[in-house]
Amino acid sequence: MSYAEEEYLQLSGIQHFLFCRRQWALIHMEQQWSENYRTIDGDILHRNVHDSDKREKRGNLLIVRAMKISSARLGLSGECDAVELRRSAKGVSIFGQEGTFSVTPIEYKRGAPKEDLCDLAQLTAQAMCLEEMLCCEIPAGYLYYGETRHRLRVELTEELRQTVESAAAEMHALYARRHTPKGKRTKACNACSMKDLCLPVICGKKTATGYLQDMLGTME
Repeated sequence: MSYAEEEYLQLSGIQHFLFCRRQWALIHMEQQWSENYRTIDGDILHRNVHDSDKREKRGNLLIVRAMKISSARLGLSGECDAVELRRSAKGVSIFGQEGTFSVTPIEYKRGAPKEDLCDLAQLTAQAMCLEEMLCCEIPAGYLYYGETRHRLRVELTEELRQTVESAAAEMHALYARRHTPKGKRTKACNACSMKDLCLPVICGKKTATGYLQDMLGTME
């Protein structure tokens, strides 16, 4: 399947979607947003990285920031925080550059490595977009964490690629229906900047029908 450009969803939504489908729908369909210190800290980190005019050359290495990427197959578009292009005889040609290069995406995150797949899937989605655009294979990428000031090598496994494909397909299905899933309250809700808009406690306990029945009952 191939999506038209007007159908593309934000690639960054993969992370929101795998963290919480309701959070993704509130942000990407209902256009709601709320800040907390975590989101502000992350925004500052990305602003420092996302300077598309800044390119670094270090010998055989070229670092490109804020590279625009997309995939017609996944129906996603977005930006890579940074892409490392390293001269390689087995690499691919890059427009405006002499020689051939291996391609490695770098995603910057505040905090420390997490136990879930959210960050890993976002990086994998970026790599899959680059592979489609540049006709190359990308076996690994890196996640750089602001708290640890260390980058983690991520092998882009078939399992991670399947996770991305499944998530992208489900995102498009929900977006087409304009359906916002119910919230499921977990410990992660306490740290979510959207909790005052999401109201997971109320959402998880009653249906709209139940709420109306209770309200009508009190009026009798």
